[in-house]
Amino acid sequence: MAKNKALQDAARARQDEFYTDLRDIEHELMYYMPLFKGKTVLCNCDDPYESAFFEYFATSFNMLGLRKLIATCYAGSPIAQQQLSLFEEDTPAPKRKPYCAQITSLEDFNGDGRKDYLDVEYILQHNVGGSCRVLEGDGDFRSPECLELLREADIVVTNPPHSLLREYIALLIEYGKEFLILGNMNAITYKEIFPLIMRNQMWLGVSNGDRHFRVPHYYEARETRYWEEEQPDGTIQKFRSLGNICWFTNMDHHRHNETLCLFRKYHDDPSKYPHYDNYDAIEVSKVVDIPCDWLGVMGVPVTFLDKYNPKQFEILGCSYVYGDPGCHIPGTTWNPVINGREIYKRIFIRRIGGIM
Repeated sequence: MAKNKALQDAARARQDEFYTDLRDIEHELMYYMPLFKGKTVLCNCDDPYESAFFEYFATSFNMLGLRKLIATCYAGSPIAQQQLSLFEEDTPAPKRKPYCAQITSLEDFNGDGRKDYLDVEYILQHNVGGSCRVLEGDGDFRSPECLELLREADIVVTNPPHSLLREYIALLIEYGKEFLILGNMNAITYKEIFPLIMRNQMWLGVSNGDRHFRVPHYYEARETRYWEEEQPDGTIQKFRSLGNICWFTNMDHHRHNETLCLFRKYHDDPSKYPHYDNYDAIEVSKVVDIPCDWLGVMGVPVTFLDKYNPKQFEILGCSYVYGDPGCHIPGTTWNPVINGREIYKRIFIRRIGGIM
């Protein structure tokens, strides 16, 4: 009990509780739909009471052709049971407990002529076509029973705690799972994350950028990117938005193999592409300015990864991952320098093939 309370207190201090909007999930998942047919999907950071990830996969179960859907949550979800009531009204609301919800078929169980969210509720209330049970442990994705569910899954889709992203992704790689997860773009700079991108074991999804999230009631108000909305039941829901959110995945999509159109030319005006003082490469301050007639090394901003095609470019390293010889340019300082001025966070790339 003391351990659980300590973990919950730590989660509050880190402010890891960000609940994804269903529309954002639908917008990204549309690019991967054929890849889910016949697969078992695991959402292992998703309370079935409030998770939009669970809602999406449960209601899209037949459309996607899923074999099975599994969702688990950590004990103490602060906004549990706000969107979906899985149990009959005379059943005590089992809030703040870790649950495992599973769906194996979506039929018209309630006899209303449709197969929809009401049937999802019926499934989990009556254990027909699936089940909902309390987990034995605390529901932590690293717990033994949750790792067993991870072994069973083919694809993992969720919004994991941002403070645990390093450990979470490492676990997915260790277990050899396909995944599509939300994270902060700053995670690209982590020494545990960048090598995966560099080795093409992980890349960015399609719809990256600004996102808004529901947050727990105890989150403090902010001057910017924060608002409150009154809910139908009279309660106040808090929201926050973040501008640097991206999808991390190892599942193929059209953007990953899309050729970046290059129309700038280095030789038209070499002064626009200064050479670094401390490394043999040119500075390209905007992705749109990558020259089509330069085959040497280039330093580009982190936003390049949103356009990265491994068939068109080779990633050589970066300027901000310290301590891993496989992920930085040997002999450089930890920022490239032009005329004595440091340039902030650059990825070093080289074109594949000849002049375009």
